[in-house]
Amino acid sequence: MKQYLELCQRIVDEGVWVDNKRTGKRCLTVINADLSYDVENGIFPLVTTRKSFWKAAVAEMIGYLRGYSSAADFRRIGTKTWDANANKNAQWLANPHRKGVDDIGEAYGVVGRGWRTPEGQRIDLLAQIVDDLSQGIDNRGEILTFYNPGVFDRACLRPCMYSHHFSLLGDTLYLNSTQRSCDVPLGLNFNMVQAYFLLAIMAQITDHKPGKVFHKIVNAHIYADQLPLMQDVQLKRTPYPSPTFIINSNIKTLHDLESWVSLDDFKVEGYQHHQPIQYPFSV
Repeated sequence: MKQYLELCQRIVDEGVWVDNKRTGKRCLTVINADLSYDVENGIFPLVTTRKSFWKAAVAEMIGYLRGYSSAADFRRIGTKTWDANANKNAQWLANPHRKGVDDIGEAYGVVGRGWRTPEGQRIDLLAQIVDDLSQGIDNRGEILTFYNPGVFDRACLRPCMYSHHFSLLGDTLYLNSTQRSCDVPLGLNFNMVQAYFLLAIMAQITDHKPGKVFHKIVNAHIYADQLPLMQDVQLKRTPYPSPTFIINSNIKTLHDLESWVSLDDFKVEGYQHHQPIQYPFSV
């Protein structure tokens, strides 16, 4: 929470106004932010200065790891986060590659589980990483990326947190996640949870101890219509202690994660929080 609130205050104090073409809104923006999450010691980075819906964040990441291409699949697992981008994004609605209602195209996990080569072949990046790490192999290139410029025209949205680089030191697994763009009031509370969850679940299914997540954000911003709520409400609240995140110990393989795992296999204990804040969402 200290890192999160310091970044929010930094944007308020130092941010520069930028006009965003995609959303048609102004953003108060800073460049470069570095956060870290201590998975080893179970310090779960769940925002407490407003109620944060962690289940939707975990469900979304599970959908990425499964390579979901439909907002309907994300809804079934427990999140509606892709509904608007799939069905209310004017540019995507007019895109000839869109396959119909709820299609998100080649976004996020579709790329990570089926990287399209120039020859049209597919590479399952996640499966290769899990296989290497399970054997204790780290070739300094265990990178799960959702970023493929060659298919940007086939997706409703370019990935924001686009790269996850796993590193193995002894029996401890670390994660460096890079994010090109971050809606801090709405998106960052999701992204922090997802980065923590990704390291925790990958360590578990590859039989390693989790270490730390290092989270790099390039463009961190607060939209103009979010700023009053951030300044006058959230930044005036006192945070509570971090809660505890628990994963079902029976999840042992990537196949488990792909097949039978649901939100019932995860729980958070000791979550104290302030009232929710309804920040505007920009499509």
